[in-house]
Amino acid sequence: MTVRFCDELPFGFSWVVEEPATRTSHALASDGRVWLVDPVDWEPALERLPTLGVPAAVVQLLDRHRRDCARIAARLGAAHVVVPDALAGSPFTCLPLVRIRGWRETALWWPETRTLVVAEAIGTNDFFRVGDEGAGVHVLLRLAPPRRLDGLEPEHLLVGHGEGVHGAAAAVTLRHALASARPRLPRALLRAPAFALDAVRRRR
Repeated sequence: MTVRFCDELPFGFSWVVEEPATRTSHALASDGRVWLVDPVDWEPALERLPTLGVPAAVVQLLDRHRRDCARIAARLGAAHVVVPDALAGSPFTCLPLVRIRGWRETALWWPETRTLVVAEAIGTNDFFRVGDEGAGVHVLLRLAPPRRLDGLEPEHLLVGHGEGVHGAAAAVTLRHALASARPRLPRALLRAPAFALDAVRRRR
């Protein structure tokens, strides 16, 4: 498994697993406390945490994104919070995106830094994007994209699959992803089986 750092920020960092799913994890710090979001266990990332502060919680934004959340929370002596509606004592506003059987997902919005963290509803890897999209809505949500994200103007768009988007491009990319979700659904559906087959082949 190849893992590398990405999304180096003044208030944290991310790391991504180089695989078809490109699973991405985040460490975000405020006032000497650190929140880990959907983390995959990777020693170089965990060794960097003391430079940010004391672990406050491990946040699992998607019910099925178990990854290594529970194990890391136990190791750090931090709370393991699953699909929260609120994170008391944190700088984040929780945005419920999906609440259906088999898919419960919350996004995090950090107003002070204009950072949006989305686990699954939006991604930047090849599975999510269609055409010139810098980020795309998950194929199963394109018919009804997450409108809770409408009107947000992030400076940092962090996702659970792929690298983030930063600067002025982040807000533009988010708006484009939501606007193009339904019109590009047919193309996304045509591509989905090929990506699923490729993922299975690579895991063998």
